[in-house]
Amino acid sequence: MKETALTNHHEALGARMTGFAGYSMPLSYTGVTEEHLKVRSGCGIFDVSHMGEFIVKGKEALDLIQLVTSNDASKLEVGDAQYSCLPNHDGGIVDDLLVYRLPEDQCAEGERAYMLVVNAANIQKDFDWIEEHNTFNTRLIDISEQTGLLAVQGPETTRLLQGLTPVDLSQLDYYHFTKGSFAGCDNVLISATGYTGSGGFELYADNKSIVKIWESILSEAGDEITPCGLGCRDTLRLEMGYCLYGNDIDEQTSPLEAGLGWITKLSKEDFNSKPIFAKQKEEGVVRKLVGFTLSDRRVPRHGYLIEDEAGNEIGIVTSGTFSPSLQIPIGMGYVDVDYRKIGTPLKILAGRKRLEAVVTRPPFLKVK
Repeated sequence: MKETALTNHHEALGARMTGFAGYSMPLSYTGVTEEHLKVRSGCGIFDVSHMGEFIVKGKEALDLIQLVTSNDASKLEVGDAQYSCLPNHDGGIVDDLLVYRLPEDQCAEGERAYMLVVNAANIQKDFDWIEEHNTFNTRLIDISEQTGLLAVQGPETTRLLQGLTPVDLSQLDYYHFTKGSFAGCDNVLISATGYTGSGGFELYADNKSIVKIWESILSEAGDEITPCGLGCRDTLRLEMGYCLYGNDIDEQTSPLEAGLGWITKLSKEDFNSKPIFAKQKEEGVVRKLVGFTLSDRRVPRHGYLIEDEAGNEIGIVTSGTFSPSLQIPIGMGYVDVDYRKIGTPLKILAGRKRLEAVVTRPPFLKVK
């Protein structure tokens, strides 16, 4: 089991540890609900150093990224970040990822540099997939092992972190980033991104620096910040209707089925599975990922079947949880396209019980 540079700190804080993507990671510290609500109302800090980071650098770096990703990376200026996915050749998704266009001060003339941030469980698979397509004058470098990543999330994040950096955090727009000093550490990438819907920042630094940054944030913020684990990271993202790779999207799901048509830019030149996606857009897909809420208190689980009111099987649950913010069960799943409309009644099969649900448009929670 791999460890991040902060594993000893998590254990010292009494974290309940769990195995995830080959790493020993904190599941929770004080409890999923308490941590979740702290992020929604104040500020929480996550160690997500298990995520993967690749550098793509060279004169044809953009050409490689354009081929292997669905979004249009040509729109990125230095300091921009972009959500995208890696389509396979069959209309499915190898992974979802973030694409950062990096400053070019370390590049030779005519070169560009990007950072790709991928899911921990897919690091080797993604690297091999991209390298397989790298017939361009560019280099792909895996920096995952030496890179630490913190997600500091919540409406109070800017106020609590500002004293640790000369960067004016209030001027950093959503899905933009800069490099600067943080907690006395140089070359920290400060990104106005996150997967909670409550705002905040993600901080990338080398492993030695990430330890100092973690310690400095906890010291600076004191009781106003709460260490958080993977448990509430999942409930937070689901309240926003964000997809989780391996649950809601995978090698067999199309981004158009998953509601990710907005990151599938058919207007750009050829990229993996473009003809398949173009046909799906023209003809329509046969199933769609929808959100739903339940009147029952029982939580819908991944893999539960979905039926219509007449008892016909129409889909399957991909994610489900009890929403700490709304105090009701929520979930997502794929259903036959005729059942995608908001307000459509569904039945979720939980053993012998059929739970009453209704199609609801994510995000389930309207965050200010």
